[in-house]
Amino acid sequence: MPAFVLVALGALGAVALARVITAETRRINEALDRHRAADTGELETIPLERDPVTGDYRPRKN
Repeated sequence: MPAFVLVALGALGAVALARVITAETRRINEALDRHRAADTGELETIPLERDPVTGDYRPRKN
């Protein structure tokens, strides 16, 4: 009989853990969906030019 009680408690713990993980996954996915849906607006592009000495690309100086 005690083995049955331990198995039952283990099963209840597994179900509780699965519910917590499911709820947390849904919460995180909803937060990510809200973030993706947020309007980021038009991104500004910065023209780059290559530095002949170092070969690096840097913002163009006007």
